[in-house]
Amino acid sequence: MDRPTLNIAFVSDVACPWCAIGLASFEQALARVRDEVDVKLQFEPFELNPDMGPDGVETIPYLMRKYGRTAEQVRETQARIRERGAAVGFAFGERRHVWNTFDAHRMLHWAGIEGRGLELKRALLRAYHAEGRNPGAADVLVELAAAAGLDSARAKAIVESDEFAAEVRERERHWREQGVSAVPTVVVDGRYVIEGAQPPEAFEQALRQVARPR
Repeated sequence: MDRPTLNIAFVSDVACPWCAIGLASFEQALARVRDEVDVKLQFEPFELNPDMGPDGVETIPYLMRKYGRTAEQVRETQARIRERGAAVGFAFGERRHVWNTFDAHRMLHWAGIEGRGLELKRALLRAYHAEGRNPGAADVLVELAAAAGLDSARAKAIVESDEFAAEVRERERHWREQGVSAVPTVVVDGRYVIEGAQPPEAFEQALRQVARPR
């Protein structure tokens, strides 16, 4: 019997720590069902901070303003995030800045076309959340693209242009119109929606349920 193929859209932002946790968790779930289903994984753009300037801002003051929390509350949330990350094998570092991620989404769009989306997504999440690097910096993007198996000269040309900007904005508009307002959001076969950084067991159960013959 042929295995079913699931088309999965992983809507997320590089700047989102829960997306890093969600992807690590989702990959564990995929490993558990890989003998039962085939998966086509596509990363889709969502910007938590679309108006962020190129120089970024300090993390804690920004989160205090954005969510109306005290510095202590922000640090408590960060501690919980580190714990959740450790549980699925993602090690968060000390990130001091929030950066704009639009150019990272442009690179991810290209990486998806080239079949290297997962590799670049992992590299971007690690660079941002574990190493505190700027995912909008041209040199960082070119370096990470090359490490993900992409052509560095082509990556440099993309970063220095506005290539794929229209495509990214269109995909962002599409997901807003579909009602996505928080990330990560996983959409399976365009119909089944899994919201939030679920534990591997929850993702696994959802994938098995969707793949079950109807």
